[in-house]
Amino acid sequence: MSTAIRLAAGAIAALGALFTFTTGSAIAEDSLRDVSSEVCQNCHKEIYKQWAGSMHANSTALKDPIHATFYKKVVGDPLQEGVKMKNGKFPVCLQCHAPNAALEKATKLDAKVSYKEGVNCVACHTLKSFNGINAPGGKLKLGMKSYEISENLQGPAGFTRGLQQLTAGNDMFGGAAAGADESSKPNPHLGEPVTLEGKQIPSMPMEANAGLMKSNAACMGCHDKRNNSHGVPLCATGNEYMVSKSDVTCQYCHMPMVNNQADHSMGGGHDGGMLKRSIVFTMDTKTENGKLMVSAKLKNQQPHALPTGAPFRNIVLKLTAYNDQGEVVWENAPEHPAKDDPQAYFAYLLADDAGKDAMPPTATQLGADTRLRPHEERVLGYEIPSEGVALVRGEVHYNLLWKVLADQFKHLPEDLRSSRVIAVAEAQI
Repeated sequence: MSTAIRLAAGAIAALGALFTFTTGSAIAEDSLRDVSSEVCQNCHKEIYKQWAGSMHANSTALKDPIHATFYKKVVGDPLQEGVKMKNGKFPVCLQCHAPNAALEKATKLDAKVSYKEGVNCVACHTLKSFNGINAPGGKLKLGMKSYEISENLQGPAGFTRGLQQLTAGNDMFGGAAAGADESSKPNPHLGEPVTLEGKQIPSMPMEANAGLMKSNAACMGCHDKRNNSHGVPLCATGNEYMVSKSDVTCQYCHMPMVNNQADHSMGGGHDGGMLKRSIVFTMDTKTENGKLMVSAKLKNQQPHALPTGAPFRNIVLKLTAYNDQGEVVWENAPEHPAKDDPQAYFAYLLADDAGKDAMPPTATQLGADTRLRPHEERVLGYEIPSEGVALVRGEVHYNLLWKVLADQFKHLPEDLRSSRVIAVAEAQI
């Protein structure tokens, strides 16, 4: 068979596959908003796998144990419809943690697959433009309220087929032969439902929207700042980023390009690799007058505070001196650094009217903020009795919860309650 005939046959087969469809759908979606990420998996298998393991896929009170704990205390049962906050309003948490439910004013999160999936494919890829989170009167419009939502999917590139269509008139195959390889699979993003491997896929037209999808605007509706009912900012990653005046986008770190596609794992505070990359920890020691002079240097690699996000996240520096038998002869914080060594405790604290530590829902003012600022390098100095010391070891521990919460929330999995070592430095004496 000649090359021309093979190309023609391939083009006809591709066109046949492309335009073989039924008007039904595998899951009978009423709208694009109801399309499950499992539908997207049919073509985007690796992206789906990454997303399924991400905190976006596990963002709801049905899947994230920490969020669920606070949601049930502040709002109520995520399996009940019509749940209101104490102020009688629709739960603001859902605007970010269950955006598809929020758009339909639903609170029963198991009512639809698209609700249970949290921040799924459609939730992000229908954001058309970002209007900011600041509303009149000093109020905030968070999550989906801060965006214009499109009826079509939005992508960083879309499908740039204009030139192919213009030149199709001079091609006996309508331009299909030149694009036979890229058309080897039916494509629901071109505007028609398709059949793929016996599965019916609904039409999901996609538009190019690089201005949003490749910028911080795609993230800031949920990751800028969030106040409690008293106006106290519980998290303010966007403000921290603005202070840094960085040109690095969120996607550059959290969705790096791997094998020619953006990584949809979207690693953050739960991702060990992201945490280890976020900080540089080095340590210098010298002996003076029978004492070890230790300089512990911590450098924040991020264009926002470290840690950032939920206010109960914190970092602890544990510095320990050992003898030649590996026994502890000195440590900076035997119990907890907040009390034993405050300089080694990096946290964003909240307070009540009396200035005492408070939980996020009840805080009326900010407490101490000892976190590392964007790109900050901080040096902590220590004097350690040198007698018998053979090794000094420093460990940087990351915690998702304040110690008081980790002790209180015994129902949470151990890996969420315990610390994670994200950097280590040693000095042999």
